[in-house]
Amino acid sequence: MFEPRAAARPFLDSNGWAGIAPAPLAGDASFRRYFRLADGARRAVLMDAPPLHEDVRPFVAVGEHLAALGYSAPRIAAKNPHDGFLLLEDLGDSTFTRVLGEAPAREAELYALATDTLIALHKHPAQTNVDVPPYDAATLDREAALLVDWFLPAWTGTATAPALRRDYLELWRTLYALADVGLPCLVLRDYHVDNLVLLAERPGVAACGLLDFQDARLGSCVYDLASLVEDARRDVSHDVRAACVARYLAAFPHLDKAAFGAGLAVLGAQRSAKIVGIFVRLALRDGKPHYLRHIARVWRLLEASLAHPALAELARWFAANVPLDWRTAPKIESAA
Repeated sequence: MFEPRAAARPFLDSNGWAGIAPAPLAGDASFRRYFRLADGARRAVLMDAPPLHEDVRPFVAVGEHLAALGYSAPRIAAKNPHDGFLLLEDLGDSTFTRVLGEAPAREAELYALATDTLIALHKHPAQTNVDVPPYDAATLDREAALLVDWFLPAWTGTATAPALRRDYLELWRTLYALADVGLPCLVLRDYHVDNLVLLAERPGVAACGLLDFQDARLGSCVYDLASLVEDARRDVSHDVRAACVARYLAAFPHLDKAAFGAGLAVLGAQRSAKIVGIFVRLALRDGKPHYLRHIARVWRLLEASLAHPALAELARWFAANVPLDWRTAPKIESAA
C-alpha cells in the first residue's frame, strides 16, 4: 500500500483535511499518484506529482480552461505547484472502463457521449485560447521514434542503426501534412475510456468527466478521435468505431471524408507506434511490465492503419524491418 510523500501532510492540513488519511487510487503510466480523501460526505482527490519528474502547472492551466468552458474537468480546490500537490474535485469511480465492464451493452451510448464531447469542444470558439505547445512535427517525430528506440532494441538486443532510424523518421515526415484536417484543435492526447468518467447527474456533454489532459497541445482534430476509437487497452467494436467517425463527420460537414480518413490513419499509426515504444519503456525503465500485455492489440491497430493507401511506403518499411513474429511483446527479463 503506497502513501503520498511526507510533504503532503502539511498541504492537506492547511487545506481542511487535517487528520484525514489519504486512500490510494489507481495510478497511471506517469510518476503521478492519486489518493482519495473522505470525511463524511466530503470527498476530494490528492494528486501527488513529484516535481523532479512532473509539473502540475499544465494540468492546472488546461483543467481550469476546460472547466471555464463548461466541461467536466475536476475543479481545483487547492494547489502547491512548487511541491507538486493538487487538491481536486472527486469525480467518482464510474470510469467508462468500469461502466463497460459492468454493462457491455452500453458501449455505443458511452462512445457516442465521448464523441459528442469532442465535437462540442472542437466547435467551441474559445477552445484553443489556452497556452499549450503545438503538436508539431518535432513532437510527432520524438513520439514515433519510441518504436525504434525502445521496441526494436528489445527484440534485436542492440540499438537501432542510425541510418535505419533516419529512414523511418523521414517516412513519417512525408505523412504529417495529411493529418492537418480542419482547423487546429485543443488535443487532450489521452482521450480514451480509462480517462473518462460517467457523471450521470450532469446534463449533455457535462456527463463526460475528463481526467487526463496535462499533456494537451494544439494540433489536429483527428488525434483525440483516434485515441478514443483505437484504444490500446480494450477492443472497440467495428460498428462503434464506424459510428463515432460518422458522428464526428456529420457534425463537421465541411470536412472532406477521404482526407479525414487519411488523417485518421496517419495519426492512428503514429499513436500506435508511440504506444508500442512507451509500453516497452515502461517495462524496461520503470519496472511496469503489465503494460506489455497490450502490445499485441496495439500492433493490430498499427497494422490496420498501415493498410491505408496513404501509408504504403511506411507499411513497406515495417514489412522489411519488423518481422511478423516480432509484432508482439518482446521477452523482457524484468517482466518475468
